[in-house]
Amino acid sequence: MMTDTEAIEIFSVIRERRSVRNYTDREVQDEALRAIIAAGIQAPTALGLQPWEFVVVRDRNLMRRASDYCKPLLAEKIGEESRPGTEEFLAALKRPEYSIFYNAPVLVLVLGAREVVSSVLDCTLCAENMMLAAWALGLGSCWIGSAALIQQNPDLLEALEVPDDHQVVAPLIFGYPAPLPPKPGRREPRITWIS
Repeated sequence: MMTDTEAIEIFSVIRERRSVRNYTDREVQDEALRAIIAAGIQAPTALGLQPWEFVVVRDRNLMRRASDYCKPLLAEKIGEESRPGTEEFLAALKRPEYSIFYNAPVLVLVLGAREVVSSVLDCTLCAENMMLAAWALGLGSCWIGSAALIQQNPDLLEALEVPDDHQVVAPLIFGYPAPLPPKPGRREPRITWIS
């Protein structure tokens, strides 16, 4: 059973965790990444199938290659949608020096087994555990959904050692946060109570 202090700490991590898009150059130790992945695999998984695998990428050149591949595809997609608030991001995607990985020192791909029906949901829960664990360890993280576009590039998949029977579900970056602006507030949820 959890103590009140432990419960308060868990709720604090959940409340304070945020997506980090600005990192220092400080290296993330292997032990921290192992602890983060160990927290990830404690996530609920349908039928106990645990359909996840992980690829840890520290190779900045490979991350740059992946970013450079994804940027024009993403820019094209955003240009087609033309929603308010996307102009700044679209302009960033067109800058050669811009990285969709925000210069984070580590990219972890959470891969899901293709033949497992619940793979995407299970790996999503795993990814959330990982991001919460990272915050508890003083690390920032961000889910880079647009990086899933690498799934369309066989050469990148080979370089990233993604097995054919798995798909990229959650591309997560980790690192030590640089100074951050205040966290944006959350809207009050709509709750329907039925008794």
